[in-house]
Amino acid sequence: MIKKEGFFKDKNKANIFYQCWLPKTDTRAILLVSHGLAEHSGRYMNIVNKFVPLGFAVYALDHIGHGKSDGIRGYVEHFGDYTSTLKIYLDKVMHWQKDKPIFLVGHSMGGLISAEFLITYKTILSGVVFSAPSIKAPKKTSLALVIVGKVLSKLLPKIRLIKLTSSSVSSDQEVVSNYFEDQLVYSGRTTARLAYEIYLSIKVIVNSLHNINLPVLILQGGQDKLVNPEGAKLLFDGVGSSDKLLKTYDAMYHEVFNEPDHDRVLNDLHAWLECHVTEK
Repeated sequence: MIKKEGFFKDKNKANIFYQCWLPKTDTRAILLVSHGLAEHSGRYMNIVNKFVPLGFAVYALDHIGHGKSDGIRGYVEHFGDYTSTLKIYLDKVMHWQKDKPIFLVGHSMGGLISAEFLITYKTILSGVVFSAPSIKAPKKTSLALVIVGKVLSKLLPKIRLIKLTSSSVSSDQEVVSNYFEDQLVYSGRTTARLAYEIYLSIKVIVNSLHNINLPVLILQGGQDKLVNPEGAKLLFDGVGSSDKLLKTYDAMYHEVFNEPDHDRVLNDLHAWLECHVTEK
């Protein structure tokens, strides 16, 4: 395979890192990866190693404040900064890979970004894959907590509040160890502004899911402790597409692409993609 990487500017002129893995033969379709909170685009090598030899090109970016991109770690001014940057990158990918089918792959917060992106922009894609989407607020979210978050977001937006439970990313302890040792993974607390922006995005998106009408695949670990797994069913029920599929893996944790039995998930994804890849 061929590896490329570089930077582009977002609407605020920040440097955004991207990388891609291309097959040496003709590209059949594109997988555009939108990663989750605190991580980065380089943690999707199981997808890369599975699909590039099958003729898929994999493109990924580091969201603002993540990985090798500019920005304060654990902070975003507006959630829409994620989606506008994704749109800039998608436009570049569409220029580089003219007339190729493109599938958006959004994991965790990247799934929330993907949902907002599809609702905000009318770009025609061939389908979207949601992995453990952060579509539903955690069960422990109370009204008092929301009010406090709103106040702090305005008065002390960069105050750090929430620590992620990183040990729950996967049931594979090697994956967990690599996650802790990865210098590009942010291990600190997220800010009040980011937490409240995520809450606001969820609130808006839940009421607009019917506007998503392209083919949808949702992959969810049944033992997910990092996002509310009920969000996968909420997403499935809410999207307007008649072509939708929800697959739940009862014993798996948050990162289904990095579970010990990830081959099962990747094979399911492959089967779905083969049903939806059509030459333009």
